[in-house]
Amino acid sequence: MPRKATSAQVAVKGSARLLPATAKAVGDPHPDQDIDVTVRLKSSGVQPHALPAVPMRRSAFNREFGSSPEELARVEQFAQAHGLSVVESSAPRRTVILRGRVSQMQEAFGVSLGLYEDRGVTFRGRSGPVHVPQDLADIVEGVFGLDDRPQAHPQFRLAGPLPAPGVVHPHAAGSSFTPLELAQAYQFPAGDGAGQTIAIIELGGGYRKADITAYFAELGLKAPKVTAVRVNGGKNAPTGDPNSADGEVMLDIEVAGAVAPGAKIAVYFAPNTDAGFLNAVTTAVHDARRKPSVVSISWGAAEPGWTQQAMQAMDSAFREAAMLGVTVLCAAGDDGSDDRVGDHLAHTDFPASSPWATGCGGTRLELNGGAISSETVWNNGMGHGATGGGVSDTFALPDYQQGAGVPPSANPGGRVGRGVPDIAAVADPQTGYRVRVDGQDMVIGGTSAVSPLWSGLVARLNAQRAHPIGFLNPLLYAAGPLRDITSGNNGAYQAHSGWDACTGLGSPDGTRLATLAP
Repeated sequence: MPRKATSAQVAVKGSARLLPATAKAVGDPHPDQDIDVTVRLKSSGVQPHALPAVPMRRSAFNREFGSSPEELARVEQFAQAHGLSVVESSAPRRTVILRGRVSQMQEAFGVSLGLYEDRGVTFRGRSGPVHVPQDLADIVEGVFGLDDRPQAHPQFRLAGPLPAPGVVHPHAAGSSFTPLELAQAYQFPAGDGAGQTIAIIELGGGYRKADITAYFAELGLKAPKVTAVRVNGGKNAPTGDPNSADGEVMLDIEVAGAVAPGAKIAVYFAPNTDAGFLNAVTTAVHDARRKPSVVSISWGAAEPGWTQQAMQAMDSAFREAAMLGVTVLCAAGDDGSDDRVGDHLAHTDFPASSPWATGCGGTRLELNGGAISSETVWNNGMGHGATGGGVSDTFALPDYQQGAGVPPSANPGGRVGRGVPDIAAVADPQTGYRVRVDGQDMVIGGTSAVSPLWSGLVARLNAQRAHPIGFLNPLLYAAGPLRDITSGNNGAYQAHSGWDACTGLGSPDGTRLATLAP
């Protein structure tokens, strides 16, 4: 039965959500089913326009920008009034997770929940905004988890297994590389990332320790220490299918770990929902135990697939990362300038389009004797993969991109906004990465691979610095183009000298990056 907001409730700004046009109603969730809902609070402090010269101490950040005990208590009182229990309450993450029955949640948040089926997936969905009491409206940034539709997809492309001698696989890559070969080709500075922790966000799949051991033994490296961190019930759960999310998980671990084998790797597993994605990110950013200095994200979706409140909450989490000296790298998408939307318009992928993240585009790479002989924009044609990139419909042009040459959007109206990506590296599966997944040696591409490759590079750079490099973008744009990619397109946008919406400032130039401000 539809629930209506009461006169004492107000809509949470940006929480309105539409059901997919292809979704079909298949019933109602059981009213007594327990669900978890995440309430994200606004920052209690006024965040400065400029980042601190050195990363903030976590204790200082928590005092200045975390939720106050009074704010958390107000949410807990709201929960008690509606018969909800508090599962988790975190001041640094500005998060309270509530648990209760579907009927209670509908009443508490003024929403109507239904069951829907779309493209073979059944989910609990809603349309319209979420509501909160008037006396909470001033502190609530967003409410997540009422709707549990899949929020994102992994940005990888499977080229196929490595063939046995004399055997040609129909989808095998034309050429492929180990992460070590790429680190050498891109002239990464020496080092192994010792003392650093790389956080990897995963919304499904899992890894097998036997695969990690075998892969690194083949590379002649000691396997890195890999820890699975459970978020909202997510866990390391390999499916046995390399074309599932397992391919993403293993690609991320093996690429980052091979480039920075001295670094520890923490994999944050969460459900593929708006709440799961956000909580995985905030858990990693504010993990005072593991203290990651870089976060690698290879999952995303076109901006129209997100609510405004979800993008705002994730963007603010990335800003918090920047203040703490944590670098955030996000894959820019594998479906060209359309980004899977199919409306004949150009779209950017989020979270790569966040101004507080570093978006990672993709190239096609050829080596000769270990040196780069050719590097162009990755675009294998309609349906076969191409780097994402473009101009955000959501975020304004950030200060660091002023003067970078970001063009107006290719869409009608020519909006000026945040340009994506910022950087690039090889992503074409036909010149992809050799990895091991579910007992098989595979070749995988996609911008998914670019984020962990750069994460390993950042870990190497951090290991040689007094303070972590933190938010990369201002430093990168101040330094100018890297290995400039000037040939190719991703559909709506063409590569050219300088920044472009296919490969950003270019692929890694390790020698130049090593000279970034200490």
